[in-house]
Amino acid sequence: MSQHTFIRRASGKDSSPSVRQGGAGILVAASLWGTTGTVQAFADGSSPYSIAAIRIIIGGLTLLAFAAAARRGAGLRRLVADRRNRLLIALGAVAIAVYQTAFFVAAGRTGVAVGTVVTIGSAPVFTGLIGLAARRTVLSGRWALATAGAVAGCALLIGGGLTGGGRDTGAEPAGIALALLSGLSYAVYATTASVLITRGEEDRAVAGALFGAAAVLLVPVLLAGPAGWLLTGSGALIALYLGVITTGGGYLLFARGLRTTPATTATTLTLAEPAVAAVLGTVLLDEHLGAAALAGLALLAASLIVLIAPAGPRAPRRNHGQRERRGNKLV
Repeated sequence: MSQHTFIRRASGKDSSPSVRQGGAGILVAASLWGTTGTVQAFADGSSPYSIAAIRIIIGGLTLLAFAAAARRGAGLRRLVADRRNRLLIALGAVAIAVYQTAFFVAAGRTGVAVGTVVTIGSAPVFTGLIGLAARRTVLSGRWALATAGAVAGCALLIGGGLTGGGRDTGAEPAGIALALLSGLSYAVYATTASVLITRGEEDRAVAGALFGAAAVLLVPVLLAGPAGWLLTGSGALIALYLGVITTGGGYLLFARGLRTTPATTATTLTLAEPAVAAVLGTVLLDEHLGAAALAGLALLAASLIVLIAPAGPRAPRRNHGQRERRGNKLV
């Protein structure tokens, strides 16, 4: 992404270590998100809607508190004071709320596996298309190859896991459409956050503003569903973990990673989420992975390694102009 490149070049430092560090942070965030399905399985009496709503509400408050505490909220006040940012904040908040709600409705209509594959697999593609349309991105062959491999691995991983589950999941058109809407909404959120951060806004302020606004939108969803499970000791602990750790901590790491990692690369890296979920399901929930799922896990891991691995030695400094042009390509 050219804006990322410009900021890094202006610093006069080699940006490749920071790019890899940002990618590593996003992988940690995706790993945290991958624990949510396993943790949710222990929340007796909960519904997907109440889980989604409480995650964003507690996570939004957590991120907002981080933003307010950083330099006494100076970054948050500056972010909101700029008129250009307000529309993007509203757009990002709506995208977060739609992403959460559409995904769980899609999963109920077409099955969790199919809904997850379509949502998570389509998000990097939508992000790339948005970047191209906005002329913020020049997609490289390496990104396309790694993304295709990661999406295929994700499909094998989740689809292969159905062999022992005994559940018949159908590709209902309405469910597929909702899953695609969820993937598109996630891409809009990731791009919006990236735009704000590359403008120079603080990552904590951006995450706090976006999720704080989304939390307001999801309060009615929480009130409309069963919430009695939150009043139990285990339910309260699960809600705090999902909100503070997986949402607050995870999206803070994701936003920090967007300082140096293009949104297109970031959304591809989040495909690590189902891999972590599959491993935890095998270890903690006595689930079993078939041969296809194991092959998908290996393909997914290899693709993500290709995506964040160093691209090789840079051109000599005498070719500075050529380096600048090449720097606009992702990964």
